[in-house]
Amino acid sequence: MLEKALGVLDAFEGRPDGLRLADLARHSGLPVTTVRRLATDLVRREVLERLPDRRYVVGRRLWQLGLLARVQGGLRDVALPFLQDLYEATRENVHLAVRDGEHALYLERLHGRTSVPLVSRAGGRLPLHATGVGKVLLAHAPEDVVASVVAHAEKVTPYTITEPGRLLRDLAEVRRRGYARTVQEMTLGTCSVAVPVFDASGAVVASIGLVMATRRDPARHLAALRVAAAGIARNRR
Repeated sequence: MLEKALGVLDAFEGRPDGLRLADLARHSGLPVTTVRRLATDLVRREVLERLPDRRYVVGRRLWQLGLLARVQGGLRDVALPFLQDLYEATRENVHLAVRDGEHALYLERLHGRTSVPLVSRAGGRLPLHATGVGKVLLAHAPEDVVASVVAHAEKVTPYTITEPGRLLRDLAEVRRRGYARTVQEMTLGTCSVAVPVFDASGAVVASIGLVMATRRDPARHLAALRVAAAGIARNRR
């Protein structure tokens, strides 16, 4: 029963506006009758909320429990002051991400009124091959992960690099120069720059990046990104 309930909750990933019962059943792969029974119980426990238009959305109880999670050994807590300094210095979208299988899992996103709108959100996942932080993580991922992502890479926009040879060359360039850049690969009208965060052994454990409008030059913030990444690495040891 727990596995089925988790399947229902998993269906909300990437769907913050909620789901109706039939869609919830379809995305979870469970019978409608089972989903109705589980959803009723989850609403009663405030894990889900049922809106007047009959859509189900994630409830406040799940949000409260999520705040207790110590993701990556408290990495977010260690990184947050440095991310805040980075935002104050740049006024651009700031991201902290780790690799979750073949996706980039966003642990934090800082943005303001003047920041360009994005699809990313804290707790969300986006493709490794189409994002700046994702490319950093993919460039330092195990060979089998790289091979699988490259083989199955799909275009998110017309500018997403998906050709295997070109994508592999792009990842090699990320490793060589120590940072990743993207231009309109995830969202039209935006560009990004990202750098790795290392652990004591020299392995890449996370990536931090900036996303901004294409009319701006992301490379001018490289120094600030590297200072923030070094501060995070130093303080998490």
